[in-house]
Amino acid sequence: MIEIKVPARICFYGDHQDYLGLPVIAGTIDRYINLKANPNSEKKFFLNLLDLHQESTIALDDDLKSVEPGDYFRSVMSVLKVQGFEFEQGYDIEISGNIPVNAGLSSSSALVVAWIRFLVATQGKSEEISDYQIGRWAYEAEVLFFDQPGGLMDQYTIAQKGLIYIDSQSGESTRLNANLGKLLVAESGVPKKTLEVLKNARVYAQKAVDAVKNIHPEFELKHATLDDYEKYLDLVPEELQGYWYSTIYNYHITLEAKKELLNPNPNIQALGELMNQHQIILQSEIKNTPLEMVEMMDAARNAGAIGTKIIGSGGGGCMVAMVTEFIEEQVKQAFLSKGAKAVYAVELTS
Repeated sequence: MIEIKVPARICFYGDHQDYLGLPVIAGTIDRYINLKANPNSEKKFFLNLLDLHQESTIALDDDLKSVEPGDYFRSVMSVLKVQGFEFEQGYDIEISGNIPVNAGLSSSSALVVAWIRFLVATQGKSEEISDYQIGRWAYEAEVLFFDQPGGLMDQYTIAQKGLIYIDSQSGESTRLNANLGKLLVAESGVPKKTLEVLKNARVYAQKAVDAVKNIHPEFELKHATLDDYEKYLDLVPEELQGYWYSTIYNYHITLEAKKELLNPNPNIQALGELMNQHQIILQSEIKNTPLEMVEMMDAARNAGAIGTKIIGSGGGGCMVAMVTEFIEEQVKQAFLSKGAKAVYAVELTS
């Protein structure tokens, strides 16, 4: 039997930055996708997605030339076949988990990473393939294969685990002090609009940056400072200025958070304030946070949460709150009183 366990992820700083080539800070939490596989005597993978009550079959001789959008099982196999993988042994596979689907905790990327780790295990290569490479293949299979608008944060974070700062241009990661206090995840019950939000935010942010580069081709976003916001603001069309602001200021927030999280004893209050600043930009400039979720987070902060933010691309889904154990229950109740469907404590994994 092959057993695989892969965690969910939370982006703490840098949402809507990785597709611009800017860094993010994200970490994996103790919510998981679990995969169990037993060899069978047929040349097929029999997939049973227990939580979704779905079953499917993949023939090992599938040429993978016609892959439907969102069929990550076949897109992964296609990517790995290019790398020389050969699939000769069939398996009966059960997949389950406790990561909420379409809620911002990256259940899809966790599934992709779990599937890659399983296929790597079938080749007897688990010890020789790096976590970085697993993340790269997951990004290729989930984003590049389908020409989707997302970045590489989800796949690289889940594959490498822990709390990390990711240079999204090179994929290079820096491990950070995983002390963010106690964490609560609140499920809003508001359905996400992942691809719509991502596409709009990416297009508008890129147009804002391009407006600057058209006049100043020497401008490089990775070297931008807060002064550059005002310096180049008049070059950006009015309808894109919010995206210009979010690009520059969220980058600064991410760098400040990295600096704090490299300390042996990070200042939790400072990190919470940076998280709150990040969320204000997400909801007011990128406009990725529905009003009902804004009200939930306002209530959580009024109940004592140190920092709160929406998780993932936005448009719905989950929220995270940094709390102390003394006010954990009050914050839970504050979320629930405003309509959250579930609230639970999570821990960063390593």
